[in-house]
Amino acid sequence: MASLFFVTALAEIVGCYLPWLVIKQDKSAWLLLPAAASLAVFAWLLTLHPAAAGRTYAAYGGAYISVALLWLRLVDGLPLSRFDAIGAVLALAGMAVIALQPGR
Repeated sequence: MASLFFVTALAEIVGCYLPWLVIKQDKSAWLLLPAAASLAVFAWLLTLHPAAAGRTYAAYGGAYISVALLWLRLVDGLPLSRFDAIGAVLALAGMAVIALQPGR
């Protein structure tokens, strides 16, 4: 289940990063096509999560934060600070509290 959150986050980040490249770095407008496809996959992946939409979105936030920080490191090539790491751990802890609550 947790891996689904991370794949969902990756689809959203890719879908948002490609238009950013078009707008901010004058890359080809053709990148908007895979961006749209990635955002469509993102929306579809959200429907695969078993919890109610609001709970899914709340728990998903922790995964998104972690994937965004990995993106910062791996794609943007910027080093992560200890505060980035602490924030990711806190976000994942919050995600776990929401996603793994008893009775779910």
